[in-house]
Amino acid sequence: MSIEEIVAGYQAAMLHKSPDELAGLYAPEGRHEFPFGGLAPLAGREAVRDAYRAMWGGSPFEAEEVRLVALHRAQDPEVVVVEQVTRVRAGERAVEVPSLVILRVRDGAIVHARDYMDTSAIARVRSETVTSG
Repeated sequence: MSIEEIVAGYQAAMLHKSPDELAGLYAPEGRHEFPFGGLAPLAGREAVRDAYRAMWGGSPFEAEEVRLVALHRAQDPEVVVVEQVTRVRAGERAVEVPSLVILRVRDGAIVHARDYMDTSAIARVRSETVTSG
C-alpha cells in the first residue's frame, strides 16, 4: 500500500470506528504512541486492534468527517506527517479536533505512529455533555 492509501485507510477507519480496519494497516510489530494524553503506547497490531475496540466501542463520540489539511513528506522516505481535522459529534454537540499523526510506513504497513491529537477539545465536549445532561 502507498502512503496515500495508508492515510486514506486510517481516516476511513476513524469514520467507521473500525478497529479491524485500523489494525489492518499496521505491521504485526507496529507501534502506536500517544505523546499527549497519558495513554500507554500500543505494541503490535493486535494491541492496536484491542485498544481501539475498547476506546471506540465505549465512546459516545462519532467522527462525522476527517479532513486532510496537509500531507508532509519527510526527508526519510518512510516518514510522513499527516495534518488533519476531525469533526466529532457527541449528541447535539460537535467539535473540530485538530491532530498531527507522524507515520513510519515500511513495506506498505505502518510500523510506527505518533498520534498528537488535541485531547482538550474532546475533554471540553465531554465536560459540556455531562454538565448539560
